[in-house]
Amino acid sequence: MVVAGRALRVVFFGTPDFAVPTLDALLDSHHAVVGVVTQPDRPRGRGQRVTEGPIKRVALSRGVPVLQPDRLKDESFLASLRAWHADAGVVAAYGKILPAVVLEAPPLGLLNVHASLLPRHRGAAPVHRAVVAGDRETGVSIMRVVQALDAGGVFATAVRAIGPDDTSADVEQDLARIGASLLLDVLGQLAAGTAVEIPQDDGAATYAHRLRKEEGLIDWRATAAAIHNQVRGLQPWPMAWTSLGGRRLIIIRTRAVPGAPDSGRVPGSIVRLEKDAFRIQTGSGLLDLLTVQPEGRRAMAARDFAAGHLGGPDARFDLPPDAPSPGAPAGAA
Repeated sequence: MVVAGRALRVVFFGTPDFAVPTLDALLDSHHAVVGVVTQPDRPRGRGQRVTEGPIKRVALSRGVPVLQPDRLKDESFLASLRAWHADAGVVAAYGKILPAVVLEAPPLGLLNVHASLLPRHRGAAPVHRAVVAGDRETGVSIMRVVQALDAGGVFATAVRAIGPDDTSADVEQDLARIGASLLLDVLGQLAAGTAVEIPQDDGAATYAHRLRKEEGLIDWRATAAAIHNQVRGLQPWPMAWTSLGGRRLIIIRTRAVPGAPDSGRVPGSIVRLEKDAFRIQTGSGLLDLLTVQPEGRRAMAARDFAAGHLGGPDARFDLPPDAPSPGAPAGAA
């Protein structure tokens, strides 16, 4: 339930799609979004054309002023920020660390919509790291932005279960919607002077490192569960992939095979074809590949790919020489 409170003048910091539901909710509320700060336009897509980000498009379509500073300590940016006379700020996946001079600009400070149950998964990729780690639940935390990374006091949380086949894209889309509603509740409490801020337990914190492209490479010596989590967790980028005879193959959907005995074959070996998949031996357990995408082609059912590309009965996916096994839990901060 949204707490109304007095209307606040709010400055919004955000960049990608995750931030859009929160900005939309603010724009549709009784609060006044006096300005939006988003990252500079970047090359996007296959053609790498410089285009506007999602938040900039929404802001301009709603007539909200937009700033895109390269440096957040630039005096011209700070002068414009102060001229908005915001009471509070809201941050949702802005993508840069905010310096003290920015945090001190609004009298009520800045609130962050963070996609994890803090203090677990502080950092840049909380949703992906939760799925890769095999977490069974995650959520959204509304926290105060402080100088230390994602370490501010928490005003409210909402929990979202992670299903065994949920991808990061599925989870993030839900958390964006949940976070938008939760943010309005907390902002109303802040305006009414009733907000309660609970310090985090720094000793229980883990860090969700930024994703790297090389993390997509599958090491078939890992467990079936870890590879399944890697495939789910690295969507929509960088995606999990393997190679067959040196040819790259993106793995889009998999299915763990509970209780099935190992085949005794080398990890990466294609054990047999199923009705809707082909079954792979991993370092521990069997994994069904359901949907794949050969390099330069569209995604297809794994069974269709198998019909023309697997070769003889001893076909096996390539093993990376020294790749670490994916799926390790996030380390302590």
